[in-house]
Parts: sequence; structure tokens; C-alpha cells
Amino acid sequence: QVQFVESGGGLVQPGGSLRLSCAASGIIFSDYHMGWHRQAPGKQRELVASITRAGMTNYAASVKGRLAISRDNAKHTVYLQMNSLKPEDTAVYYCSGSRWSILRPDYWGQGTQVTVSS
Repeated sequence: QVQFVESGGGLVQPGGSLRLSCAASGIIFSDYHMGWHRQAPGKQRELVASITRAGMTNYAASVKGRLAISRDNAKHTVYLQMNSLKPEDTAVYYCSGSRWSILRPDYWGQGTQVTVSS
């Protein structure tokens, strides 16, 4: 059974930091490209960061320089370090795993809420 379990969300003040984690099980983790997506109320889900099997990273323009994705294949976990958070970063954050294309995930986590507010 495949499971992706996110953790680390919460309430943070503008300018603050959070670190999200996503632990995967039931897959050969190192074979998968991993992504972090977010969905704000009334908006479509968007891909904000991705990391390939080989460790190459890519970011949406709105988060570049503030968010950093990384992976630990030994722990079957992908991370999203979030710095200099803004109210517009408020959303439910989802991790995904893709065997072939990061744009077509095979698996999703259940999501974790991030709220940036004073």
C-alpha cells in the first residue's frame, strides 16, 4: 500500500519559516520525482517546487529564493523549507510522487495546512 504522509504545517507570522516533510512508503522512493504543490481557497492547485530522481530542482517564480526542496532517499522523505513566508503563501500543501513526469503525479499526500498571518 502506497502512502505519502505530510507533516510540519501550521500557523506562522509573515517573515517566518516552516519546514514541511513528506514521508513515502510502498514505493521505491529513489525511482520517483517528487513535488510540492499548493492550493489556496478558490484557486487551482499549483506546483511550487520539484526535485528529480537525480536531485535537480525547479521552482515556481513566486517562491524562488524563499522555498527550498530537498530529499533524503535513505529516509524516503522529501522536504520543503519555507522561509520569508508571506500571507499569499497560505494554502494546503501537498506532496506528490511521479514515476515519469512531475506534471502527472502517480501519488498524492493528504495535504497539510500552512497559514501565514499576524
